[in-house]
Amino acid sequence: MATANTPSFNKGLYAPLSEIDPEVQNIIDKETWRQFSGLELIASENLTSRAAIEANGSILTNKYSEGLPGARYYGGNEWIDELEILCRKRALQAFNLDPEKWGVNVQPYSGSTANFAALTALIQPQDRLMGLGLPDGGHLTHGYYTAKKKMTASSIYFQSFPYGLDPSTQLVDYAALDRQAKIFKPRLIICGASAYPRDWDYAALKAICDRESAYFMADIAHTSGLIAAQELNNPFAYCDVVTTTTHKTLRGPRAGLIFFRRDAQNNLDLEKRVNEAVFPACQGGPHNHAIASVATSLLQVCQPEWKQYARQVIANAKTLATCLIEHGYKLQTGGTDSHLVLWDLRPLGLTGSKIEKVCDLLGITINKNAVSGDASAQTPGGIRLGTAALTSRDMVEEDIKVVAEFLHRAVQLSLVLQKEAGSKMLKDFIRVATTEREGKVGAKMVKELRRDVVAFARKWPLPGADASTIQRPAGIEEDD
Repeated sequence: MATANTPSFNKGLYAPLSEIDPEVQNIIDKETWRQFSGLELIASENLTSRAAIEANGSILTNKYSEGLPGARYYGGNEWIDELEILCRKRALQAFNLDPEKWGVNVQPYSGSTANFAALTALIQPQDRLMGLGLPDGGHLTHGYYTAKKKMTASSIYFQSFPYGLDPSTQLVDYAALDRQAKIFKPRLIICGASAYPRDWDYAALKAICDRESAYFMADIAHTSGLIAAQELNNPFAYCDVVTTTTHKTLRGPRAGLIFFRRDAQNNLDLEKRVNEAVFPACQGGPHNHAIASVATSLLQVCQPEWKQYARQVIANAKTLATCLIEHGYKLQTGGTDSHLVLWDLRPLGLTGSKIEKVCDLLGITINKNAVSGDASAQTPGGIRLGTAALTSRDMVEEDIKVVAEFLHRAVQLSLVLQKEAGSKMLKDFIRVATTEREGKVGAKMVKELRRDVVAFARKWPLPGADASTIQRPAGIEEDD
């Protein structure tokens, strides 16, 4: 705390956030209240631990540490070196990797920067790469472009060509990918997705890469926590490089990891290339507070209980999928192998945008998402659901059945709202959902369902917060 000799210009350094900046504190309190009062079903989100939050908000944020352990561009990094080495060790342990065969860079700020650094390390500008197409569940950083525009750096700086799904099964069409690769001759093939609910045949992809003398990279951002638990197929047995975020099923802070193989003849310099691609090629000094939080989260992944968590995440997703199918709804691929469910709303005449808006009003957080066959990712025909965060709030299969019923009611409510709107315009849909009018029942149904959702959500603990002391903050209005 400040002393009697602390000058006035430094006294603010010792004041708590609630005192020095009550506006920001209020925003944090409102977000805490939102998370406590709602159901987080976004597949790319999770709820990290109190310990990880403490590490992420630690004094480590003060230290600048360009470079690698033992080779920094600044002094005073002896403890940062120890931290980064510890994080590397835990990352390899979490995925059961031999340090003689695999290395890892723990400095990426996010999954997107990790992916671009990996591309920078593996291939040269204008080299060819293939990744799963965005409308089929792929990711922006795997080479996405439209007919009129190259959308991301991976398509701007490299030549990309998407592979897709078999229309009859909605599974990755490995045979078509094989034929395409023979013609396109990629230097790199990327697997992994942001909205594909099934596991991957890494052996089939590896065979294609070997034939084309292409690098093989897996982006396991969504499934890394499940792979670490050995509940899904293992990409490390086949890939040259594996990237991941740390905040999805891995349940850590927002950051990224790049794993690189050390034991292959053609990868003798891959460690150097990856490290130099991260810094200085793609980013500056590492965020040491985030690395500490990643290390703490990875320690939890290394515990025996982690496998139980991963199994429950998958069991919950399968239960959610089964319940929706029993209501007659269509899911892409007809189910899931992972934490993720992709719900095709097109047979109902609804869009993902409308369901997302309604669910926001209800306290259910989801995201609109393209489904295979959509003409544009900007007008998606589905929604993406994930069970990692609900599982982190202690929910099991019977609880997920309640959540599935909320989702069913939300969709049926949306059909009422769309009829009352008298048009298919999103603005009209939102208007009738939020305005009570004579003879209209949609807005009243929204209020009723929201009360049910909120009452259910507030039964559960919230990692990182004390549910017994959470109070409604200023700026939040609710019907008492």
